[in-house]
Amino acid sequence: MTTDASGDWQPTAALEVLKLRARLLERIRAFFSERSVLEVETPILSAAAVTDPMLASLATRYTGPRFPRGQAFYLHTSPEFPMKRLLAAGSGSIYQICKVFRDGEAGRLHNPEFTMLEWYRVGFDHHRLMDEVAELVMQLLAPYLSIETPERLSYREAFRRHAGLDPHTATSTDFATVAKAHKIGVPPGLLTQNDLSVWRDLLLTHVVEPMLGQGRLTFIYDYPAAQASLARIQLGDPPLAARFELYLNGVELANGFHELADADEQRTRFERQLHTSAAGGQPVVPMDERLLAALAQGLPDCAGVALGFDRLVMLAAGSRTIEDVVAFPIDRA
Repeated sequence: MTTDASGDWQPTAALEVLKLRARLLERIRAFFSERSVLEVETPILSAAAVTDPMLASLATRYTGPRFPRGQAFYLHTSPEFPMKRLLAAGSGSIYQICKVFRDGEAGRLHNPEFTMLEWYRVGFDHHRLMDEVAELVMQLLAPYLSIETPERLSYREAFRRHAGLDPHTATSTDFATVAKAHKIGVPPGLLTQNDLSVWRDLLLTHVVEPMLGQGRLTFIYDYPAAQASLARIQLGDPPLAARFELYLNGVELANGFHELADADEQRTRFERQLHTSAAGGQPVVPMDERLLAALAQGLPDCAGVALGFDRLVMLAAGSRTIEDVVAFPIDRA
């Protein structure tokens, strides 16, 4: 049985938008060339998968030389792990522009296959990297948008300003009160939920994020330690993640870390994530032992960031959906 493609063979992006993509890619490469940051390529396929229960990998199977009985491989959700292996091998500061893949993600801002710009700066912390991210994005978008001076808000400041509470000290009752005031539908089970991270995520996505980056770049930093993922933890009361995210006109553009270099701590986090996945009935995937070996060998002090290139093009083009800026989205692949 064949699919009738007579009506949907054409690209969803206009030719002018595809030319805009090309110009932005040229400017990105020029930006990093001026700073002697090396462009690299790493495999799209990996024998390991991301352990984060919030991300789902697409998988395929190879059968042939070296794996005559077949071997499962996962399409990467980010080039982060092999790039860190290069860093541990002495590459110095590096960047990559590549396709990445995430199962179950499609919508106005999502396509299962999308383009990511990811880079790592040796000797930087996340605050210094925020400076460079702002410089790059301002350069890229200046010809297309009028953008005010970037601002930085701590996670706490963002919640206080836009949700009226302190996310680090608020109770579930406090979160529920704000959700009700904003007419957010709350699943019944959440009302008795003691895991405050679920409440924080709910208010972040429904109340705080839509208000961020209105006419300016807004960086949010000092996330709760539970959201550190691959970032270092800053000791304090409370301990905080050395992490930031960037927003413009309510769109999340980038996610960056002062990178965790402790192999034992990274293994513990991976194992905790796999336990969460198993408890939720999700597949338990193989963790990346090669990354852990690289961290054990020694990752240089560095900060890294992933930026959604398609969303950047959307902002430059004034588009509302990702389909307007990619040639062929998933339903025309």
